[in-house]
Amino acid sequence: NISILFKINIFKSIKEYNMSYKLSKNFSLEEMCYSSTANKLKIDNTTSDNIIVSKLKLLCEHILQPVREHFNKPVVVNSGYRCPSLNKAVGGASTSQHKLGEAADFEIMGLSNYDLALWIKDNLDFDQLILEYCDNLKNDINAGWVHCSYKAIGNRHQLLTINKKGTKSGLII
Repeated sequence: NISILFKINIFKSIKEYNMSYKLSKNFSLEEMCYSSTANKLKIDNTTSDNIIVSKLKLLCEHILQPVREHFNKPVVVNSGYRCPSLNKAVGGASTSQHKLGEAADFEIMGLSNYDLALWIKDNLDFDQLILEYCDNLKNDINAGWVHCSYKAIGNRHQLLTINKKGTKSGLII
């Protein structure tokens, strides 16, 4: 779709990138591809796809960087891009936006993941915002994580909570 190609920046050949390439002021390609699971299983989770890098750049510019700047604290990305074999290894959905470079799981140490999700809901454009496994926030404000995705066009603003009890609509603690 031509309109998507105009909205996402088309970058120089991926061969000209290195993993330290800055996707935004505070986020690099290396950080968005890092996975302890990939390292442990010896899975190459780097990408050579210009469209995926472009989508990761949009995710950083529209979600992660605004979060970083608003809270003025480091954002810990637990899972960004996932190659198909890594996505399968972690039990990710076959339709996961992580595989497209459109999603990240993250948190800010010392800030409730529920409060982080509420701020994103109220202040940013997003496709999907999921509060995941935050069942024990009273005892651990960093329980679980926030999953957020961003698409170049057609963001749905879908809100979900996923925990041991299943998936529910909305942000619920």
